[in-house]
Amino acid sequence: MKHKHIAFFAYPVTDMARARDFYENTLQLPPADNFNNEWVEYELAGVTIAITCMVKELQPGAKGGFFAIEVEDLDSAVAEMKAKKVPFILDTFESPVCRMAVIADPDGNGVTLHEVKAGH
Repeated sequence: MKHKHIAFFAYPVTDMARARDFYENTLQLPPADNFNNEWVEYELAGVTIAITCMVKELQPGAKGGFFAIEVEDLDSAVAEMKAKKVPFILDTFESPVCRMAVIADPDGNGVTLHEVKAGH
């Protein structure tokens, strides 16, 4: 099989209006595509992230899955999320190459705010 690229990442959600409010207003991601308001896609630097209530068998907020958004200023992004009362799964921490924090969408799906350290 010859691979081209990752087509999309998707999270199941229970309440599309609530999820869209989080992704569009809290995270400020503009919607790219919308299929019957059951599958909404957001594109960020060539990567598609989708939220969906179409697949009833999927468990929203399942432990272990997350995606990361690279931010210009992690401290400002964390302060903004805290001011908006967004729940944190993990507060700010760092590795040798980056700093990050993990927030939760309304269904408990993890969204990592990520900042690469200078020189990496």
